[in-house]
Amino acid sequence: MSRRERLLEQLLVHRPADEAEERNVSQVVKLLTTAADPFSRSHFEPGHITASCFIVDGEGRLLLHHHKRLNRWLQMGGHVDEGEHPVQAARREGWEESGLADLVIEEQILDVDVHPIPASKGDPLHHHFDVRYVARTESPLSINIRPDESNELAWFTMERAAAMMDAPESVRVIEKLLRSVV
Repeated sequence: MSRRERLLEQLLVHRPADEAEERNVSQVVKLLTTAADPFSRSHFEPGHITASCFIVDGEGRLLLHHHKRLNRWLQMGGHVDEGEHPVQAARREGWEESGLADLVIEEQILDVDVHPIPASKGDPLHHHFDVRYVARTESPLSINIRPDESNELAWFTMERAAAMMDAPESVRVIEKLLRSVV
């Protein structure tokens, strides 16, 4: 099964939390069924598939990084490499951005979000069609910042994380995490 088919299958069983996420899922399905290479980071119209993970520890805390370019507190995530499924990309990005080698990622989609990315480094304004997963660690003290990606890494309670990431799509995910992993 191709990564496109596998992701479509995952999206079909995913239950969106609200109308906004339902629209996001529809947009990702449309991209997957109409674009020649929806995973390519050079596919800008309207954008491409990305993957991210919300890393939680045994105390129910959430790890965030202060993104260097976007100047915001975010979950770990990024582009999907050639041949990689989004769940693999989410785990790889989580490990690269946090230094946590023991990440265990849940295969089930946690959330789906489509958001604009400002023009930068020669790339035009485009959208990230982000597929989001939960990852767990047993070694939260092993975080290691990558200064080229992050200004800071920090563990937050879910309530504090919701305040730091106060956009509706982030609050939606944190509410899901509060119901399912804490």
